[in-house]
Amino acid sequence: MSTQYSILYKQEQAHNDAIWSVAWGKNTNDGSETVISGSLDDLVKVWKWADEQLELQWTFEGHQLGVVSVDVSLSGNIAASSSLDAHIRFWDLDSGKPMSSIDAGPVNAWSIAFSPDSQHLATGSHVGKVNIFGVETGKKEFSLDTRGKFILSIAYSQDGKYLASGAINGIINIFDIATGKLFHTLERHAMPIRSLTFSPDSQLLVTDSDDGYIRIYDVQHASMAGTLSGHGSWVLNVAFSPDDAHFVSSSSDKSFKVWDVASRKCVHIFFDHQEQVWGVQYNRNGSKIVSAGDDQEIHVYDCPI
Repeated sequence: MSTQYSILYKQEQAHNDAIWSVAWGKNTNDGSETVISGSLDDLVKVWKWADEQLELQWTFEGHQLGVVSVDVSLSGNIAASSSLDAHIRFWDLDSGKPMSSIDAGPVNAWSIAFSPDSQHLATGSHVGKVNIFGVETGKKEFSLDTRGKFILSIAYSQDGKYLASGAINGIINIFDIATGKLFHTLERHAMPIRSLTFSPDSQLLVTDSDDGYIRIYDVQHASMAGTLSGHGSWVLNVAFSPDDAHFVSSSSDKSFKVWDVASRKCVHIFFDHQEQVWGVQYNRNGSKIVSAGDDQEIHVYDCPI
């Protein structure tokens, strides 16, 4: 049982360019944990986490421009990646083989997110639409219209009821997935929303922005439950812990922080990266955090649980 936050492993030169996104996966063959990284070097890499170190397992090629977002299905064995080439690609993490590719249209795939049932993948478009693709079919099944600007970030609630999108102008929209209708519009940020994350119980939405603030919203009532500051620059990524009690935020100030939800206070800060930190994620049981950034490094940390 871990009692403190500490760095376990540092993978230097993990990619040949900035790493903009990381996610945790699972090898269903042996149950081992994996880390998936997407980089501006056009590559998606799969790293096996074993014996407290990362070992390169697969390197996926196919994107023509930088990879900006990666996500993993809840089952843990299918990864998706989106690129500046406007393509979304699916990868089999067990076999290391490509599965399918979707042409999302010009500039129409930025952040991506699997639905909780792993049947759909959502991505935002530059004309303010959220496009929902079938994972099996690779076809666009429906769209949600924010009537807004370029959507940079996307997230599903874990109960499958809601989808949230964050736009370049700071506007956040929450949709009711069952009806396809807009549920709430949140307008407290003034600058691009790089990332947002629902709490595991789907009651809270945490958002970050280039304005340097992190905001916590009550999903049902669209009321703001907290405003956090402390990063010295843009906040690039937020991710909830499975325990519902903590979340992490990463920033272009080269740090990432762990926050306590109840007290709204920072309980730990890491300054191990040399450049801005684009990606930070908890693993499935909340015992580890992975981070990655412009310094081309992937770090894995131990968490008290």
